[in-house]
Amino acid sequence: MIQDSSPIKALLLDIGGIFLTNGWDRGSRKAAADHFNINFEEMNERHRIIFDAYESGKSTLDEYLNLLVFYESRPFTPQDFKSFMMGQSQPYLDMISLVAQLKQQYGLQTIAVNNEGKEINEYRIKQYNLKSFIDVFASSCIIQARKPDKSIYTTALDLLQIKPKEAIYLDDRLVFIQAAQQLGINTIHHINTETTRSAFNAFGLRPEAV
Repeated sequence: MIQDSSPIKALLLDIGGIFLTNGWDRGSRKAAADHFNINFEEMNERHRIIFDAYESGKSTLDEYLNLLVFYESRPFTPQDFKSFMMGQSQPYLDMISLVAQLKQQYGLQTIAVNNEGKEINEYRIKQYNLKSFIDVFASSCIIQARKPDKSIYTTALDLLQIKPKEAIYLDDRLVFIQAAQQLGINTIHHINTETTRSAFNAFGLRPEAV
């Protein structure tokens, strides 16, 4: 039975650092550089310059990798590199379980509000069945805007037809939390599952014991 003891109607959800490891962060890039024997500092500087276009859906993964790695001959293939990239993702099952339970228990709408390139985003959605508890994906590659651009938050609210005070935004990065707060959105700064569970409790969202 759906409970209705909270004014919250929807959850706006980051993905990396919450439900999955980050898709392609500095640690993953360093691991790739070590694995493929690439100069990390050079690769990382290229990444810094070109990654915004990829995450904003304005270039493809192939185009990104052509500028990041394959601007010169390599003893490995683009597919080798892509497979390594995708393999960096791992799930946080306790957080997936918590939010899936709250969604069902309270009849919450859920929408992903995350910065991620298209191919990485699609792989992670399918590989970890994120559609099982996330209704809509307002990812940066789809909205063509990256957090903290306010349009990614406001588009998410518009898609769900809710007011800022009816939503909670969950993210592990404080600066993105602060950007959402400026729009009047309730927020939870995710540190670990237990602190987030307690924060949900404060909003009247209390998962039933199983």
